[in-house]
Amino acid sequence: MPNIAQYLFNRARSQPKAMALSFGTHTLSYGQLADRARRLGAALRGPIGLYTGDRVVLCMENRAEFLELLFACWTAGLCAVPVNAKLHPKEVAHIARDCGARALFTSDALIEGLAGELANLSSVPFIAVTGSLGYEQLLQTAPMNCADTDAREVAWIFYTSGTTGSPKGAMLSHRNLAFMSLAYHADIDRIEPGHTKLHAAPLSHGTGLYALPHLFAGGHQVVLPGFDPQEVLESFERYANVTLFAAPTMITRLVQSAGSGTASPGLRMMYYGGGPMYVSDLVKALDCFGPRLAQLFGQGESPMTITLLSQVDHLGDRGAAHLERLGSCGIARTGVEVKVVDDEGRELPIGEVGEVVTRSDCVMSGYWSNPKATQQALRDGWLWTGDIGSMDERGYLTLRDRSKDMIISGGTNIYPREIEEVLLRHPAVLECSVVGRPHADWGEEVIAFIVRRDGQDVSPAMLDELCLSQIARFKRPKHYRFTDALPKNHYGKVLKTELRRSLSQENDHA
Repeated sequence: MPNIAQYLFNRARSQPKAMALSFGTHTLSYGQLADRARRLGAALRGPIGLYTGDRVVLCMENRAEFLELLFACWTAGLCAVPVNAKLHPKEVAHIARDCGARALFTSDALIEGLAGELANLSSVPFIAVTGSLGYEQLLQTAPMNCADTDAREVAWIFYTSGTTGSPKGAMLSHRNLAFMSLAYHADIDRIEPGHTKLHAAPLSHGTGLYALPHLFAGGHQVVLPGFDPQEVLESFERYANVTLFAAPTMITRLVQSAGSGTASPGLRMMYYGGGPMYVSDLVKALDCFGPRLAQLFGQGESPMTITLLSQVDHLGDRGAAHLERLGSCGIARTGVEVKVVDDEGRELPIGEVGEVVTRSDCVMSGYWSNPKATQQALRDGWLWTGDIGSMDERGYLTLRDRSKDMIISGGTNIYPREIEEVLLRHPAVLECSVVGRPHADWGEEVIAFIVRRDGQDVSPAMLDELCLSQIARFKRPKHYRFTDALPKNHYGKVLKTELRRSLSQENDHA
């Protein structure tokens, strides 16, 4: 059954009246969701005139139409290209141009900003606004049967966040997405009809990917317009058996909003990923929500599926061994191989630091129209992740940093995350980020950017004292920069490139 959409249609056939999707007061049963996907798919192939393999950009805020369009694309044998609605119109236009999109669906709130940038793109002959009269007319098309599709055909082009340059489109096949969904059920949770999948992060990325295993198992998708901590906490009270995908920064905000403890009776699990989860923040989250957390390590190039720190792994006595495990990202997922290698691809001994590589049926086939980047990322069947880490004797992988963020000072490798973990132990530090700055004698020196908590103060001397009590002297920051906020992209990741750029500008003006 190579076409991923067929799994949804099987579920709709067996339980057509079960609740599939809720967005505000708008609800769809499985039968209704499947019917709308079939009708929209027929419109894409008929009136709109798309052909097998054509790319369709989905650029909209979180809304019900995203999921029905996603399955409509697959029903019609097309490739979906989800795009974060928070991107600048120029960035959206770049993605549409790069993938050669033949159609684009957006929302009423975004069309005005996009229209000017898309006007000169002759490659996108069809643009539609969800909820409009034209969109509703597409739903009047007679429904089609699910197209036969080779499992290796591209189903989803996942564009990277582009923190170090133009985003690249990772090509994910029907087989990749099916493997991802099966690995979810094998490793994370057994979803049953009626369980709730709460979507507060952008559907274009991790949470949207994990809609698939929930829909295939009969879960109820509850889509929120965006991330509002109080609304999420209220949803934990309103719904039963709730799972939520969250970036670490989202969990930190949930803990702050929840205050001193929360029952969250409906919460089943929060799985987090997409950036470093500092141990100090994780301990607070465990105190707040209990042992209902799991950590995912994956990439757009191997969606959601490289390693897992399970709920059981989060349990412990807060001793040194437990905290060390919380600092890891778990063990290899079912059906997934993970190694730590040197620059030549040779596997390193236990405890040694190198680049993390992975191999599985979840790994992308390559980057869209970018053979050079594909050759760098895929070597002999292995995906080179760009993450630096080490493996312990039990198979737990600990990430040190992205390779591009490692600091080399005096010929010694320094991993910013290790320093950040220490700085965050100070009660006055809300956020921090550590980067390297060029230095004439040492190659690079360590600089820490610090965001203080409201109403609290901390001095460089106090932070130095903390660092010297926990890490080697050569690792401690040579300078501290206090700031009101750290620059982040639309997914909550700190833009260290921006921090390094600001330091470079300081040097230029010195």
